Amino acid sequence: MENRYTISSVLASRATRNPGAPFLLAQEAAFSFGDVDDQSEALAASLANLGIGSGDRIALLLPAWPEFAVSVFAAAKLGATIVPLNPRLTPPELRYMLRHSGAACAITAENAYGIDYLQLFEDLLVELPELNHLVTVGEEDLWYDDRVFQWEDLLSAGLGRDFHAHPASPDDPFAVVYTSGTTGKPKGVELTHRGLIHAARGTIDAVQLTEEDVVVGVSALFHAFGLGPGLLGTVLGGACLVLQDGVDEAETLELARRHAATVHYGIPTLFAKELRRIAEQGGTPPNLRLCLASGAPVRDDLARRIERTFGTPLLIAYSLTETSSTLAVSRPGDPPDKRVFTVGRPIGETEVRVTGDDGEDLPTESVGEIRVRGPGVMRGYFRQPRETAAATDARGYLRTGDIGMVDEAGYLHLLGRREDVIIRGGTNVHAREVEDRLLAHPAVERSAVVGIADEILGEAICACVVRIEGGIVTGNEIRSWCAATLADYKVPDLVTFMEELPLTGTGKVWRREVARRVVAERPDRPAGERDDLLDE
Repeated sequence: MENRYTISSVLASRATRNPGAPFLLAQEAAFSFGDVDDQSEALAASLANLGIGSGDRIALLLPAWPEFAVSVFAAAKLGATIVPLNPRLTPPELRYMLRHSGAACAITAENAYGIDYLQLFEDLLVELPELNHLVTVGEEDLWYDDRVFQWEDLLSAGLGRDFHAHPASPDDPFAVVYTSGTTGKPKGVELTHRGLIHAARGTIDAVQLTEEDVVVGVSALFHAFGLGPGLLGTVLGGACLVLQDGVDEAETLELARRHAATVHYGIPTLFAKELRRIAEQGGTPPNLRLCLASGAPVRDDLARRIERTFGTPLLIAYSLTETSSTLAVSRPGDPPDKRVFTVGRPIGETEVRVTGDDGEDLPTESVGEIRVRGPGVMRGYFRQPRETAAATDARGYLRTGDIGMVDEAGYLHLLGRREDVIIRGGTNVHAREVEDRLLAHPAVERSAVVGIADEILGEAICACVVRIEGGIVTGNEIRSWCAATLADYKVPDLVTFMEELPLTGTGKVWRREVARRVVAERPDRPAGERDDLLDE
């Protein structure tokens, strides 16, 4: 029956059956399924009164706050499409994504992370004529502009008001989620109601999520995993989700203990930081029954330590934005080595192929490119048909670019990926984007950016720089140069200077050798901290 569900009907069904059951816990406030349904109904009515409706795109520039969840379901009731954006984006990145998505409305925090979004949008409203309305969450006095509305005013105005609800189809688009893709340029991944629900259902089936569970560790709802398994999966399972703004291990552990969390989602970086804090201060959450890691590769030793420290099984999920998040996951009943050291088996109706360079299927236990087809696979890259075609093979399978194999028991082993994508703290960083910024520096002749294994970050970003003859520049200056235009998580963690970059036989930068040399020369340093290497 869930194949006929839309995101609006998923919440409506849960709010009808369990209206008073706790859904979201944030700060000292609790929101039931009925609360979120009522507030999203009121917000939808007010947005409809502003002319927002079916097919319109609503950008969400919010931390992991209850208002994010309410906005998601309000958009679903209208048949609109959400554009969830990282609130830490730089102004140029935000401007591009708002313009590219054609967002008619944006719902934003007034202040967060030291950013004054009101000031930021004062300029953007002039530059983006399609952005007709701005909804602000906060308590600031607003300037006089008939396109700007405060959140609480819209909720109050919409209570009890009827509006025309467009009944969405499961195959209608619901979210445009931006990712770096394979070229380093932002791409809007268009995901459907069916796809997001499919990935969420497959994940919570593996976790065996029930109404007795409390979930902790979801800190970014703008990611496909946070939106799908995190938010929608909680509704499907009837569980309770503890919202957390940002990856802070002390806060996560405290929230897990305070709310008696039973299920812990998280990126490997979060788990690694938690293990360090527990080793120093103790305090393992006592009620956990299961942990699930997603968003980046999990090293074998880290997996073992997570299970040993928390005393629970660890599941590993293989998640891509282009597949609405989870496409494969291990299960509690899997043999221990398969559960922890593979990414499990594909979720229902998801087909996985492993192919050679020619696109032909390889025998079992052969290493090749992972390709996937199923309900969770994206409709395509928004407004980029050529990029969509390039990402899909003749049989309709998504070319993930990841390298892996399927063993005889059907478990998927993830062995690598395109060399120029670095997963730092669960977030994709494309090496080419950072390299382009480095090459714009007048003292830099050549550069290569590689990922280096890091206990906390998963991968640290290392900028390897060849200076022009006579050029003088320090590692700190390189990072400052990058920070001027790149988001903080894209700024190199390490800067090393080389006389020449190693090349392959075809004259391309030999990234594996670059990374090997950096590791060989890298001084000991606390994991997760930025430093300079050979900063002369």
